[in-house]
Amino acid sequence: MARKRLWAVLLSAIFVCGSFPASAGAGDLKIAAAADLTFAFKDVGAQFVKQTGDTLELSYGSSGNFFAQIQNGAPFDLFFSADVGYPQKLEAAGLAEPGTIYEYASGKLVMWVPNASKLDLSRGLATLLDSGIRKIAIANPLHAPYGVAAVAAMRHDAIYDKVKSKLVLGENISQTAQFVESGNADVGLLALSLAVAPAMKDKGRYVEIAADDYPPIIQAAVILKSSHNKELANRFLKFLKERATVALMERYGFSIPKNVAAAHNKSSMSAPQ
Repeated sequence: MARKRLWAVLLSAIFVCGSFPASAGAGDLKIAAAADLTFAFKDVGAQFVKQTGDTLELSYGSSGNFFAQIQNGAPFDLFFSADVGYPQKLEAAGLAEPGTIYEYASGKLVMWVPNASKLDLSRGLATLLDSGIRKIAIANPLHAPYGVAAVAAMRHDAIYDKVKSKLVLGENISQTAQFVESGNADVGLLALSLAVAPAMKDKGRYVEIAADDYPPIIQAAVILKSSHNKELANRFLKFLKERATVALMERYGFSIPKNVAAAHNKSSMSAPQ
């Protein structure tokens, strides 16, 4: 059993880490990213490396766990959280560069099942009351914002107490997706950005949970005080605000801040025809 648990941890670590190599002498930016960015940042990172020649080292996981690691000196340059509260706490503690918090997106919660499932998702969260469901996967609400959202949505629909004994908790939203994709759970409450990703969209179907059912998932990035690559970190944040990058993030189901969208619209209107 101990060996099986060790392999599970190792496989999880492999799943949530990635890097984009570049030529010798290029910058090297270490980024801690919320797990809902796993697929979106694979594409965003590849575009950034292609455009700049710099190196990105991306680590994915739960925002709460990264917050704790950063408090203990983890050597990241940038932190992309799925909850704006964590960057705000780091800034208040003097661990982040003042004034660098950037609310880069809002996330959305969905209910996802494999294609073979016979569950009727049109019933919304009431689907979770189906007697045939054995396990429901959500992210751990102790340190994963999407887990907090999932619990809030179930409480809003007055079903949490009826299904809580069936919940299985992923360490982050990517592991939660693995649970339901692999059949270890019958249904999962996941990030839209995972459900629409090429790796998952052909394997299952989903329905969005009404945004009014859970607190807004306001996601924010911040440059860390300990970073030795602050200039490169700023360039990456600027890259995220470019039109093509914004469009890419939107294709993964993220809502982009209104001020960024407005800036793009203004730029488009003022451009020569």
